[in-house]
Amino acid sequence: MKPTLLVLAAGMGSRYGSLKQMDGIGPNNEAIIDYSIYDAIRAGFGKVVFVIRHSFEKEFKEVFNNERFGGKIEVEFVFQELDKLPEGYSVPEGREKPWGTNHALLMGADAVKEPFAVINADDFYGAEAYKTISDYLVSLKDSSNKYCMVGYMLENTLSEHGSVSRGICETDANGNLTNVVERTYIIKEGDKVLYRDENEEMKEIDPKSKVSMNMFGFTPDYFNYSQEYFPKFLSENKENLKAEFFIPLMVNELISTDKAEMKVLSSEAKWFGVTYKEDKPAVIEKLNGLIAAGVYPQKLWE
Repeated sequence: MKPTLLVLAAGMGSRYGSLKQMDGIGPNNEAIIDYSIYDAIRAGFGKVVFVIRHSFEKEFKEVFNNERFGGKIEVEFVFQELDKLPEGYSVPEGREKPWGTNHALLMGADAVKEPFAVINADDFYGAEAYKTISDYLVSLKDSSNKYCMVGYMLENTLSEHGSVSRGICETDANGNLTNVVERTYIIKEGDKVLYRDENEEMKEIDPKSKVSMNMFGFTPDYFNYSQEYFPKFLSENKENLKAEFFIPLMVNELISTDKAEMKVLSSEAKWFGVTYKEDKPAVIEKLNGLIAAGVYPQKLWE
């Protein structure tokens, strides 16, 4: 059974200023998503499920569809909306944004019945990362409660143009994740890397820390755990209009209670992304280098 790729594309790109998921960076106006799908096909994924919003459904589907990818991978769409909540729960007055990455992931529960990888639509993870995570997912077969993630070095994932959000990881001697903390404001200042903690204080962090870029691998049982835990999250955060149900939050819950384990996979892949519009020229330059090196063809979908 081939694994599935779940692409989190429902974010509206608030810091970027537009639908960055669809912004062309390749020589023929290819988006980062195109390169992600290209790498996933080469790595053996059989289906891609896009998590999007109804507000840009028509525009998105006109671009990213079976025809674009030449029928080389099955394509399906699911929707993350603010009011997609468990029975008995409603949207608190004043809440404007959906409930975070694990809420987005939950939208794929009915579409994904095999081991799957999760990625952000606006991050370039590198071909080796897809091969690494695909091989691990295939090896799981009918296993459950055994998950994985691809880790990156923090200093290689920063933007020169503003703050970023990263999951800071800790591992044990066997390479299993022991803790991941989502830091929503990390910024480079001179030779230092700083993050904002829970008390709104800025603290220094080791630039070589291993971080999650939301490239996770799960088996379908993860949906069940998430569906069970989400009501608890909502009840505990009903007064917090900005609370987000992050994937690392759910992962921490499972590994801290020994319900599951998560292997942190090593990869030589190089990450880059477009958090801000000012990041785009550097991304284009790096991509052109990969094309010149023969990693990608000049015309991706011919």
